[in-house]
Amino acid sequence: MLALEAVDARYGRSQALFGIDLRLGEGEVVSLLGRNGMGKTTTIRTICGLLPVASGRLLWRGAAIAHLPPHRRAWLGIGLVPEGRQVFPNLTVAENLLVAEAPPRDKAAEAWTLARVYAMFPRLTERKASMGAQLSGGEQQMLAIGRALMTNPRLLILDEATEGLAPLLREEIWRCLIALKAAGQSILIVDKHLSELMALCHRHIILERGRVVWSGDSGDLAREPGLQARYLGV
Repeated sequence: MLALEAVDARYGRSQALFGIDLRLGEGEVVSLLGRNGMGKTTTIRTICGLLPVASGRLLWRGAAIAHLPPHRRAWLGIGLVPEGRQVFPNLTVAENLLVAEAPPRDKAAEAWTLARVYAMFPRLTERKASMGAQLSGGEQQMLAIGRALMTNPRLLILDEATEGLAPLLREEIWRCLIALKAAGQSILIVDKHLSELMALCHRHIILERGRVVWSGDSGDLAREPGLQARYLGV
């Protein structure tokens, strides 16, 4: 579905990504791991078109998309839950969801609708008339995920999926992601809670200073505890 081949990216004159290779297939759940500042968010920004590809190839379902602006990539089926949630503060919960509504990319797929998002996040049903600015951090994160789902994405990207959330709210987000995985949703996720990621994800990719330094499945990662100390520890 998604492939990055030897992708470099820059912020002005400063190079941030160095030859990133990444592949994600249909129905696969993949994590991006690494300490803060190692290139995870930059990789996501590059995929979504918020940062240009300096060199290399970015492919979506076999077609080059590096030249496409962010809204065209979203229309292809790349849905983003950004770091910091970025909900619209002066729109209601329902309006935040409806503003992102798009038809399914695959005719056979079940469409994401208001009713389906509310069924996944009952708390949003109770708060549907509330403004985005009136929600708690956890409720805003549910809303950000629901908003991305309303685009009917082929690929759902989550940057810091549970950052700053209370344990009970984190559990609700993980429950949602497990259900999405079971339904065959392709997911690329960044988060700091390694045990939950190892249970959820098919594969993991570790970044260090803008480079891929390791990739493998959860079993591989569990068998190499030195990796966690070297690349993920504080």
